[in-house]
Amino acid sequence: MSDPKRTPLYDLHVELGAKMVPFAGYEMPVQYPLGVKKEHEHTRAASGLFDVSHMGQLLLHGPNPAEALETLVPADLVGLPVGMQRYALFTSDEGGILDDLMVVNNGDHLYLVVNAACKVQDIAHLRQHLPEGYTVEELDRGLLALQGPATAEVMARLCPEAGELVFMQHGHFEIDGIPVWISRSGYTGEDGFEISVPAEQSEALARRLLAESEVEAIGLGARDSLRLEAGLCLYGHDLDTDTTPIEGGLIWAIGKPRRNGGERPGGFPGADKILHQVEAKDHSRKRVGLLGEGRAPVREGTELFDAEGNAIGQVTSGGFGPTVGKPVAMGYVPIALAEPGTTVYAEVRGKRLPMVVSKTPFVTPGYYRGK
Repeated sequence: MSDPKRTPLYDLHVELGAKMVPFAGYEMPVQYPLGVKKEHEHTRAASGLFDVSHMGQLLLHGPNPAEALETLVPADLVGLPVGMQRYALFTSDEGGILDDLMVVNNGDHLYLVVNAACKVQDIAHLRQHLPEGYTVEELDRGLLALQGPATAEVMARLCPEAGELVFMQHGHFEIDGIPVWISRSGYTGEDGFEISVPAEQSEALARRLLAESEVEAIGLGARDSLRLEAGLCLYGHDLDTDTTPIEGGLIWAIGKPRRNGGERPGGFPGADKILHQVEAKDHSRKRVGLLGEGRAPVREGTELFDAEGNAIGQVTSGGFGPTVGKPVAMGYVPIALAEPGTTVYAEVRGKRLPMVVSKTPFVTPGYYRGK
């Protein structure tokens, strides 16, 4: 195995006392001296700064890039306005999910953010399947996420123009003379911004953000508990090549123009199976939220059982939700048991603990959609 890579903020993480761990081929901070629980709580109360520079940042160039990318994803990209961002899925010929990604319409090109563990295969997938005349450019940039209810106040001080963005809007700005691309989005369920910055200026920008009184550095541990409370999927855990978007609870990611009867139906890998599931609703399992009792976390891989003791599925993400004050998890159960309020049982250390099927997100989102 090759040595893990380092993001442009590696030295800063070490300076700040982070505990570094291997993650998706990188050395990443799992927590800082504040600790995971307090980092989680700080993000929910104020503003947390996350290094997400391990993610893949790509530019797709060519004629009508939205039309071209629609041959690989079921999202409505042709209808995406300039300066807006949309969630998308790379699907397989079998209808499974190869990766999830964000797509920004930058006018004459698209800006994509893909998962770190999938970026090599995603780039190869794009280059193999897009027609001639399209180029995929991998960028050497840092990516910072500033998340939490006080973040808008921080951004209004540092870059008032970016502070005017609404949820899923994207633009090009400057902070202290540093050119940045900013979208109002994130992975915590809170209002926030994701900031793409030239690699060599990443540390200077991170220090500038951390100088604000509301901002603390936050590691992967709290990032995971925050996104879990927000009901947001982690690729390779809650989504994979054996899971269709409909089973994954992502029917909203199938753009209406791409469905049967829409303006541009199908045309993406696995469309027949996926669109059949959209209409017939005959899939056998579904991703659900699960709320536990007590304080014992129910981790990924935990077996789930019905009231009669039959094995019915597995937890795909789980832990203790500091904001919720209970164990929270996501997993797959048969459709018959997917109704909110249904009780299933998670086997933890030989005991079967009751968990209630619940709607996600577990916390009320704080996304800013305008006044």
